[in-house]
Amino acid sequence: MDILFANDRAGEYPPSWYAATATAPGPFPAASGDMTADVCIVGAGYTGLSAALHLREKGYDVVLIDAHRVGWGASGRNGGQVGTGQRLDQEALEKLVGNTRAHALWDLAQESVATTKALAAEHAPDSGFAAGILHACHRARYVPHAKAYAEKMARDYGYDLIRPIGAEEMRHMIGSPAYVGGDLDMGGGHLHPLRYAFGLARAAAAKGVRIHENSKANGITFGTPATVTTEKARISARHVILACNGYLGHLNRRTAARVMPINNFIIATEPMTAEAQEAIIRNNHAVADSKFVINYFRFSEDHRLLFGGGETYGYRFPKDIAALVRKPMLEIFPQLKDTKITHAWGGTLGITMNRMPHFERLGGNVLSVSGYSGHGVAMATLGGKLAAEAIAGQAERFDVMAGIPSPAFPGGAAMRWPLLVLAMVWFSLRDRL
Repeated sequence: MDILFANDRAGEYPPSWYAATATAPGPFPAASGDMTADVCIVGAGYTGLSAALHLREKGYDVVLIDAHRVGWGASGRNGGQVGTGQRLDQEALEKLVGNTRAHALWDLAQESVATTKALAAEHAPDSGFAAGILHACHRARYVPHAKAYAEKMARDYGYDLIRPIGAEEMRHMIGSPAYVGGDLDMGGGHLHPLRYAFGLARAAAAKGVRIHENSKANGITFGTPATVTTEKARISARHVILACNGYLGHLNRRTAARVMPINNFIIATEPMTAEAQEAIIRNNHAVADSKFVINYFRFSEDHRLLFGGGETYGYRFPKDIAALVRKPMLEIFPQLKDTKITHAWGGTLGITMNRMPHFERLGGNVLSVSGYSGHGVAMATLGGKLAAEAIAGQAERFDVMAGIPSPAFPGGAAMRWPLLVLAMVWFSLRDRL
């Protein structure tokens, strides 16, 4: 089964609140015939759009193709949280790669947020960035670490935008007894992810990027030039960027062994009054909790609670997404039992074994950038920028990311599904018990 079409109709955005409140650019024509370019990018999500925009600003002739529409995948379906740092915290990174490289990775992560905010302000002002992410602990044993980590970030990294939150303040900020403390990071925030993707696409097209939708890449032939084929086109390019994340499929087996697709789901409630919104989350912050299968939620500009939770590991989405996500929502906010759900949707993201992004040179002129593991709004934006730098001959920063250990899943692409399901069942039980 082709993951690109397992749950969606060709060229159609899912029935999300995002798609209902954003105006798509284009449509752009499908690729056809023999084409040539300096760079061919496969995948028009944040990575591909950012790479295209930055390459075009450097003077490169760029062809950007997508099997569906710009922003169609995880880039247009996610929780909209623009998180600081890498997917692993700095303590874990110091153990993984040492202090010096951990600091370099922190600097890149900070740049990812700054770049995202700047691009959103310039090209997608309607994406509505709002500051603040609450990290909510669902177990008391996690609270001391949240406090110590905030102190470490101020002491060792000079980062003073994060502060610990005690139980009483957390329950004041989130209207639920489910959380017993955590921290507030004012360096991050949230935005409308699909409007952001559309803004990048409009900017790229205006600068001369040749965007082709409904153009699924069927194969890549390595060489100089490399060749990307679709059903109707043959694209020869001096460089290729694979920016497919969870929708890579079998396009490259080496990357597929290291980046695995999983599904995640979001619901949108009916609009609430301003008073009801403040009783759920104060100050319009976004929230992400400490469960392994994470719950994340925030309010939309029209006062709907956007609540994400639940994961599945097969190709098919569940028949009743609303029921799947409503369950964890009511565990946290039982007072919403009579609240109507107006939208429910799913998406596929790419995760790695160590939850860090997977940057790799597959050949001298073919780059792969993916595996953001649920931390991709800012990091995917930066990933495209670093890929553009590498093609332009300044590969040092790309190589910092590529130097992170990126182990293959046990059994490679063939066995990753059953082994991950066993692991996730274990972690789900740990969350409950």
